Amino acid sequence: MQTERLTLSVSQLNAEVGQLLAHGFPALWVEGEISNFVRASSGHLYFSLKDAGAQVRCAMFKGRASTLKLAPKNGLKVLVRGKVALYEPRGEYQFIIEHLEDAGIGVLQRQFEELKQQLQAQGLFALEHKQTLPTFPRCIGVITSPTGAAIRDILNVLKRRCPQIPVMVYPVLVQGEGSKEQIVNAIRQADREQHCDVLILARGGGSIEDLWSFNEAVVAHAIHACKLPIISGVGHEIDFTIADFVADIRAPTPSAAAELVSPDMAALQAHVQRLFSQLQRHQQRRTQLAGEHLRRLQRRLENQRPTNRLQQKAQRLDELDMRLRAATQRYLLRQQDKVQMQAGKLHALSPLAVLERGFGITRVGETGQVIRSTATLRLGQTLITQLKQGQFESIVTKLS
Repeated sequence: MQTERLTLSVSQLNAEVGQLLAHGFPALWVEGEISNFVRASSGHLYFSLKDAGAQVRCAMFKGRASTLKLAPKNGLKVLVRGKVALYEPRGEYQFIIEHLEDAGIGVLQRQFEELKQQLQAQGLFALEHKQTLPTFPRCIGVITSPTGAAIRDILNVLKRRCPQIPVMVYPVLVQGEGSKEQIVNAIRQADREQHCDVLILARGGGSIEDLWSFNEAVVAHAIHACKLPIISGVGHEIDFTIADFVADIRAPTPSAAAELVSPDMAALQAHVQRLFSQLQRHQQRRTQLAGEHLRRLQRRLENQRPTNRLQQKAQRLDELDMRLRAATQRYLLRQQDKVQMQAGKLHALSPLAVLERGFGITRVGETGQVIRSTATLRLGQTLITQLKQGQFESIVTKLS
């Protein structure tokens, strides 16, 4: 019995591979040197990133490129963050860049990794040192800037979820000179006074330089030594600091940290879990079927996402635009060669070219008419002869 073969078109194959690449790789950081840099008329950027052994094609679309603080150019060493994708019209994989910075930032990243390994070897990240959060805290402490967006987000969440619990703010600088000392002093003060039974250490997002105060060893040791449980809510979800690894719990954002410390969250999760378990026992099969159907629809929806298709079309348009410009340039060069060739031929037929070969042109002095036969001349008539350099006059004295 012959089994049915699954046959895909090239477009279907590339679409499936594109999905595998998009879902198979998380957001990545890549370091390399820019080459073959092109800024398209649409505002999109195209170039290759290379090192000593390989290169990869990259694209940075206009929305992201417009926020750049440095000007990309060939030979510039950069550190980029983005995702692996497939340019379906050519079946080529590429790196879609969301963030680009000078590779000098990579020095800080290496310092970060070195300190991380050092502190991990010292046991500061060990799970046995992690403390559990109080179910119903009597007071919540927040160590952050008193004027930043982080404190506003935290207070809004706590006011909405648990307005009855007091909040104590320990104001500190969260970046720049003196910030690490203030953070350490605030942690030690809260630990010493014991007015709170849980602490949120937070600040908004930023570059690795902006977050560097939370990557200092002295801050890490202060967190580790604190007897109060500490939630780290530093930066955005993609930002990781040393404080995140040392803290008892890491929250992706300051708002998420406030959610984690809110006392009604555990009760709500337990209640939802009970309801879910009951529903699962009665409708497990239906849920599985619905889930499979939903995943199929989701895959179809992702394949038809307007944003992806528009990006593909925009990239194709840029490619055609560059090809048109190159073809136009070649056409103009060919036409220029033809004009030069015709000009050469015309010059060869020019009377001036005849003069250059040593001949002269004789005209009647009165009319300027070129003399082609003695039949048109009469005795005593004045003639003018034009040579390559200058002219002279003569008088007809004899005709033959």
